[in-house]
Amino acid sequence: MPQDTATLSLPARAAYRATDLLARGLIGLALALPYTARVRFMGWAMAHVVGPGAGYLKRARVHVDFALPHLPDAEKDRIARASLTNAGRTLIENYSTRALLARQARADISGPGFAAMEAAARSGKPVILVTGHFGNYEAVRAALVARGYAVGGLYREMKNPYFNDHYVRTMQSFGGPVFPQGRRGTAGFVRHLKGGGQLVLLFDQHAQGQPALQFLGHDAQTAISAAELALRYAALLIPFYGIRAKDGINFDCVMEAPIDHTTPETMTQAMNDSLGARIRAHPEQWFWVPRRWRSDADMT
Repeated sequence: MPQDTATLSLPARAAYRATDLLARGLIGLALALPYTARVRFMGWAMAHVVGPGAGYLKRARVHVDFALPHLPDAEKDRIARASLTNAGRTLIENYSTRALLARQARADISGPGFAAMEAAARSGKPVILVTGHFGNYEAVRAALVARGYAVGGLYREMKNPYFNDHYVRTMQSFGGPVFPQGRRGTAGFVRHLKGGGQLVLLFDQHAQGQPALQFLGHDAQTAISAAELALRYAALLIPFYGIRAKDGINFDCVMEAPIDHTTPETMTQAMNDSLGARIRAHPEQWFWVPRRWRSDADMT
């Protein structure tokens, strides 16, 4: 969670403030451009300036090599840099709330999961939508909000308190309730779920102390909380993806069939398998920077 600025040392406070001012400046510059231009600009800036400067490009390249060792080096280089392009585009799309909501209001949603969610909503049955840092999941959330669904989410607060302040406001502006990770946030999250709501959970980050399940051919500690909640509250568990189209601007919104209720580990492995298949099909759309496989190697 973000630190209280009053508890920070002066150097730490200055460093966080400087980072936030740089981010705000870059975001503000991008937002001054027309939508398509801002998305392309931010993708370029992340892939060629911010990402390499912050060490993200190097780390992404190491992780691509670890998970996809069979690919030629040139392809691994392309995937690492293109994943940063996707991350930059996603960031500015999510700060372009009104524009993204307007665009996604016209978007189709494919896959059996959408009809299953509609039926669940009519009967008051809760739904947990699961995905990863792939494409732009907010594109699907925006398409659902445009159809009248108050899709909530659970988010991880940023360490930088200055950046976290406007980051949270941006997520809240999509229309559905959002809750911070932790006891207070989880309580609100559960209330929304028990009331028959729809909630989004991202499950593709390292989860200390959680089961080691297979992900892209390696053991990866994976949070089983989404499956546990689905079992506890008889909620549908639906994988979904906002897959970036070839033009880099639009999205294919896909909601897969609900995962069968079995055990938390089996259900979570199905989630890993679903996301893994999407990554293998479009590896440049996953965010390769986080240390997903810490149990295998602390690679950078």
